Amino acid sequence: MIYVIATLRVKPEKLSRLLDAARTVIAATRKEDGCIFYDLHQSVTDPDQVVFVERWTSREALAKHFEQPHMAVWRAAGAECILERKVEIIAPEHVETR
Repeated sequence: MIYVIATLRVKPEKLSRLLDAARTVIAATRKEDGCIFYDLHQSVTDPDQVVFVERWTSREALAKHFEQPHMAVWRAAGAECILERKVEIIAPEHVETR
């Protein structure tokens, strides 16, 4: 089992655009093989910070997720909206930070 925690700081003026793009990527991702859980949370104390919480059956399923066409669309949307990003990939044997 693989967990992913992706914390994003969003440009305030681009938050609405990012959330719209996120709805699309969330819907598509939840249909992927190996996706157990995929959700987005917005901080109640800092509305410009959002956190994706994901759970995958395997690292292979996560790797296939990164190759999906909807992820290319998401990356393009994020490029103009995201100021900072921290991604933690948590596996039983270690934590990888990007």
